Amino acid sequence: MDQRLTDAGAPQSSENPSSGAKPSGTSGTLTLEVTGMHCGGCVRRAETALSEMPGTTAARVNLATRRAEIDHDGSLTPDMAAARLAEAGYPASETTLVLEIDGATCGSCAARIEGALRAVPGVEEAGFNLANSTARARVLTGAVTPEALIRAVEAAGYGAQEALSGASAAEQAEARQAAEAKGLKRDTLIAGALSLPVVVLAMGGHVFPAFHHWVAMNIGMTASNVVQFLLTTLVLAWPGARFFRMGLPTLRHLAPDMNALVVLGTSAAWAFSTVATFAPALLPEGAAHVYFEAAAVIVTLILAGRWMEARARGQASAAIRRLAGLQVREALLQAPDGTLSSVRVSALEPGDLIALRPGDRLPVDGVVTEGSSDIDESMVTGEPIPATRRPGDPVIGGTVNGAGALVMRATATGGDTMLSRIMQAVDEAQGAKLPVQNLVDRVAQVFVPAVILAALVTFVAWLAFGGGFGNAVVASVSVLVVACPCAMGLAVPVSIMVGTGRASELGVLFRRGDALQKLRDVRVVAFDKTGTLTLGKPALSGVMAEGDEDAALALLAALESRSEHPIAHAIVSAAQERGLDLPEVEEVKAISGEGLTGRSEGSELRIGNRDFLTVPLPQALAEQAAEWEGTGATVLYAQRDAQVLAVLSVSDVIREEAPRIIAALKAQGLRPAMVTGDSEAAARHVGAALGIEMIRAGVKPMDKAAAVEDLRAEGGPVAFAGDGINDAPALAAADVGVAMGSGTDIAMEAAEVVLVGGDLRGVPTALELSRRTMANIRQNLFWAFAYNVALIPVAAGLLTLWDGPLLSPMLASAAMAASSVLVVTNALRLRRVQQALQ
Repeated sequence: MDQRLTDAGAPQSSENPSSGAKPSGTSGTLTLEVTGMHCGGCVRRAETALSEMPGTTAARVNLATRRAEIDHDGSLTPDMAAARLAEAGYPASETTLVLEIDGATCGSCAARIEGALRAVPGVEEAGFNLANSTARARVLTGAVTPEALIRAVEAAGYGAQEALSGASAAEQAEARQAAEAKGLKRDTLIAGALSLPVVVLAMGGHVFPAFHHWVAMNIGMTASNVVQFLLTTLVLAWPGARFFRMGLPTLRHLAPDMNALVVLGTSAAWAFSTVATFAPALLPEGAAHVYFEAAAVIVTLILAGRWMEARARGQASAAIRRLAGLQVREALLQAPDGTLSSVRVSALEPGDLIALRPGDRLPVDGVVTEGSSDIDESMVTGEPIPATRRPGDPVIGGTVNGAGALVMRATATGGDTMLSRIMQAVDEAQGAKLPVQNLVDRVAQVFVPAVILAALVTFVAWLAFGGGFGNAVVASVSVLVVACPCAMGLAVPVSIMVGTGRASELGVLFRRGDALQKLRDVRVVAFDKTGTLTLGKPALSGVMAEGDEDAALALLAALESRSEHPIAHAIVSAAQERGLDLPEVEEVKAISGEGLTGRSEGSELRIGNRDFLTVPLPQALAEQAAEWEGTGATVLYAQRDAQVLAVLSVSDVIREEAPRIIAALKAQGLRPAMVTGDSEAAARHVGAALGIEMIRAGVKPMDKAAAVEDLRAEGGPVAFAGDGINDAPALAAADVGVAMGSGTDIAMEAAEVVLVGGDLRGVPTALELSRRTMANIRQNLFWAFAYNVALIPVAAGLLTLWDGPLLSPMLASAAMAASSVLVVTNALRLRRVQQALQ
């Protein structure tokens, strides 16, 4: 599935004015992008399948554009056409459209926005994230335009616009959040300045009785009430207008949200006080009290809470902005003649040569062609130690060159670079919905109407039991204000944002947000061997010679230096690490399937498998070779002239951190396992060294998925970590697939979690982040629900049954604002999670 927004929002051509968003019952043309077609026969079958659908008047399928156009009488929907294409074997392609939403403030808003999006024909799935105000819709490509989704959201009472992607999206989000925080700060200060005199006039006499007498003597109580009326009206009409702009439409649509609760609560307090000020005779005797300060302070405190919440949410989404800040805008392009010119990074193409000065940030992914330098990759991979890069070594865009000058050849540009893919994955993970969020949204959707009903019941109960009209108003207003579902709506998405953002900083990339929840339940952690538990490249693990070991190794390394085989590289590297001087060799020949021959200083040299020897093997060397073969190592036999020279073992090296990681998993109550296509001997040797008892060896790639199923049946939910193409079936079959970032693209596409730097410590780090994030979500949900369960009865006046106080609407609004701030602040604690086994 293509997730890039650039592929999702192409406008319909003038020849196809209709889209999937067109109301059913109106004739028109549907357009879908079709996959799986390879020839004219495919086109005919697809056209036939579409033409036979009831309601179709004509169908055209274009092989070149992979597009199907279906003229219909109005009874056809995109979903029906897509289902028919899938039955014919040509599924319609899907893409994801992203919208920025304005005016959504609580969990009930999320449910309404998602419902409006899902109602658009051609939308397969939709989700809204309150923490970053973005909605994602998975749609049939070509059937739905961003404009159709925007219209649906606007019809539901919210603003919407198409989101940008990449660095532009991050800049847009940062600018939007900054503008939101700035506007809330301004409105909070204005509301505070206007509310302060109201509070002083209304409450000052309760604190200082002399002040009440001073107001009565010098201003007059009626004049004081009029001043409070004017200032409170100004608060509601100016900084508080945002609540009415967003709340009144939801009341009109009979779908009230948090803004509606504020509108009802402040309007009730203001209206009652206004009548008490200008027409007290309309009220019951003794009930003509004013509560202007409640209406003014409710607006002020809720604005203050939203201001603090906006600032905290800005910190929660800092990860994606930090990644965007790693992108470079200009690069030094090196021409074939060596001249340098400054070009925009967007103009670079794979194959371009780019010059890097000391301290430069790398513009794109590539391979070093000239020079040597240490590269700081910590901002992308999470690895704090700079990596030395020489000609032939890969480098990552967004990392920082050290003290050396380099020339690199671009291998990936634009959206294909690792940094762009990380940004896209982080953005999608932060916008994901966990299964638990669906329950929260359903509760929030009915919660606001329930609160309004509770406020009415409270009002009637106070009147019925003789509590007085004024107390009935105060209690019902307090219920409306205190029971805001904001904290419910934020509880899950803000934790996902912070958790996945922190993960990306530690080199753990959650490609899907729901992997956070699934990873918590994992009980078996299975690993591929080669390239995952081991380094994935052979190294010399043993030498036994008849005579001087170093001299024998130098001679054999000189012979192997003429070969490109990985085992030859291992022998040459071992000699270089020992600082050995290699003698001259000549007449080197490779004998396929057997080994190498050559001459040095008049002697004939041979190295290869045991059958390649032409002389008997001494007993001591034979015993050592047998021991090495028992561990699964590759054993090489060498002779010089008519005498055995040495035996060597070459094996894959276990990663240095692997033993500690396996031990840490066991300490957490998890069962480590190994699934490998390598021999039983090699697998058992590595398993014994690491303490892994659950081993599946000699498994073919197509059988790895079945091996994962066996492990699941034996031990419970499985996470599988691998790096190769042969691991893709197991990664897809596991409950959570974890791909090594140093592995293949196919493996990474099949996995839900990617370890960007290929650091195996990312496995326990991902598990820890999953547990901490889910625990954080549970805490947030507990406090969000517990807060409402506890405070709604208090606001209704429960404490007065035991001569306790009646909760003031001012305190109710402060408690409501504090609940949202508490949830976001609690989520920000996830930013302190550290990499496992540092």
